[in-house]
Amino acid sequence: MPKSLTITGSRSTQHRELSEYRDLFAAYIGPFAVPDSHFYLGGASGIDSLALLWLSDNTSARLTVVVPATLADQPADARHAVATVRDSGRLDDLVELKGEARTTGYHARNRWMVDRSEFIIGFPLATDLSSGTAYTLDYAATHGKPRLIVPI
Repeated sequence: MPKSLTITGSRSTQHRELSEYRDLFAAYIGPFAVPDSHFYLGGASGIDSLALLWLSDNTSARLTVVVPATLADQPADARHAVATVRDSGRLDDLVELKGEARTTGYHARNRWMVDRSEFIIGFPLATDLSSGTAYTLDYAATHGKPRLIVPI
């Protein structure tokens, strides 16, 4: 069972109900969320924030949020999710890479997380094959990392 995992996914999540994401996370993240597991998540809107909140509420796994620049550069809903998890005492670490808060910075953040993980779980938007999620999953593949892909 992998101990270090990266969660990556679309920022576009409005096309499903919140309960559907909870069910997806229970089915596809839950089995890996054993007490000594460590999850790396981006600090963005969408899957990043939803998975962070789900992991915080439903597991005892270690949680690290990684942002390309600073947390202040992230959208308000993402900052709120991180603050909620931090205030609950469930956030193990916040890594601010101090890079750019645009595509190149997000790619660097995703490589940073994958490089520290044994397993990557991706929730790509099924119709978007050129997304940051696809980039991250491809990067993991080129480094021989196992991946679980759950289209949303």
